[in-house]
Amino acid sequence: MTYIYFVRHCQSDHTKSGDEQFRPLTKEGLEDSHAVLHYLKDKNIDVFISSPYKRSYDTIAKAAEYYHLQIKTDERLRERKSGKNGNTFELFKKRWADKNYAESDGESLYSVQKRNIEALKEIIEIYRDKNIVIGTHGTALSTILNYYNPAFGCDSFMRIIDYMPYIVKIEFDGAQYAGMSEELIIKKEYKLHTAHDKN
Repeated sequence: MTYIYFVRHCQSDHTKSGDEQFRPLTKEGLEDSHAVLHYLKDKNIDVFISSPYKRSYDTIAKAAEYYHLQIKTDERLRERKSGKNGNTFELFKKRWADKNYAESDGESLYSVQKRNIEALKEIIEIYRDKNIVIGTHGTALSTILNYYNPAFGCDSFMRIIDYMPYIVKIEFDGAQYAGMSEELIIKKEYKLHTAHDKN
């Protein structure tokens, strides 16, 4: 069996301007990364992989250090490219109702799902029967969960929107999906941003 622990990042700092990729964790988020370490300590992790975004990388960094392992990054695991319209609940509904929908300067959920699943299938093939941690994002993770469970939609996404960090374990028997469980939830209030993705 292959066990993958998807770790949605801790709370990130939206007061910091600049490139979305380099947005750091808040002080509270850095503290919560210790909870991620505590959870993963006894899971015999073999591999750490992350989105290249700083907030995801830093969320699992303490755990990787504990295991004396380097974190590999994969550009395909990045978060959805946000359009100028940012996020509203109406846009969330529109994107989930039509996963091919994208603002002219943004990215569709289908596009996010396609590249994340492509990366995930390669990871499963390369690291079969290993225990793997993947540092991820709210929207990216949601598209993965939707791929294996089509019932996961907008309502499910809205349920987890406040979970930072959030750990989901997915099991694979060979390349076959074998089940999913929620492992760690720390709630932080989600605040809509008109020009930036918080995921």
